Amino acid sequence: MAEGLILQAKNISKTFFSKGRDLDAINDVSIDVSNNEFLIVLGPGQCGKTVFLNILCGLIKPTFGEITLSGKPVNGPDPRFGFIFQKTGLFEWKTTMENVELGLKYKDIPRKERRSIAQKYINMVGLQGFENAYPKQLSGGMKQRVGIARAYASNPDILLMDEPFGALDAQTRYAMQEEILKIWQNEKRTVIFVTNNIEEAVYLGDRIIQFSERPARVKEVYDLSNLQRPREYMEKEFLRIRTIISDNEELTLD
Repeated sequence: MAEGLILQAKNISKTFFSKGRDLDAINDVSIDVSNNEFLIVLGPGQCGKTVFLNILCGLIKPTFGEITLSGKPVNGPDPRFGFIFQKTGLFEWKTTMENVELGLKYKDIPRKERRSIAQKYINMVGLQGFENAYPKQLSGGMKQRVGIARAYASNPDILLMDEPFGALDAQTRYAMQEEILKIWQNEKRTVIFVTNNIEEAVYLGDRIIQFSERPARVKEVYDLSNLQRPREYMEKEFLRIRTIISDNEELTLD
């Protein structure tokens, strides 16, 4: 794990008011995230993981607590974060190139420069030759690659990934897990990755923050720094850690 904190969430709680009553989503969650760390947020469905990601990047304001990124408070939507969703959110009427360069266009980067940056990340995710393809012409895994390239092209300090491979078939999911690790190792960017899949968490993470059922609180923290990469699903230490986490809470294993 790299030294030096980049992100701190202190005593985060979130309560929504719905149908005449309060609904607690997050309960006093505090985490520190290190520079270039691949951090996993693991928890059961509907426990508040996505709400927590939205709070981290300023899309939702916490009821209590504070977020700081590189020592500066996060008080609203913050361009220092990049977001990759389970549903890719690609614009169907735009090509791969146009989708990847979209954030750069909003930053008023000149066309030639943004095309060069976009091409770098299209190549990085292995989509060279598909620059002019539309989303309807791409497979699910290829669409996620476009989303990853788009997020990296905007040069965020932290990438937030909200179950990005959850809708993919098993074979494509494994392939994308390997791909995202290669990209992370080459690009060295801090990643916070949400999943409800234990195997995926152990395969990808430097550290796992396990959330309880809603309202989410930190139930356990697992340090995986001694589990060397590349990891194998059937190696002894991998299976040992997987069993420990599985015994601690029932989670989706698909």
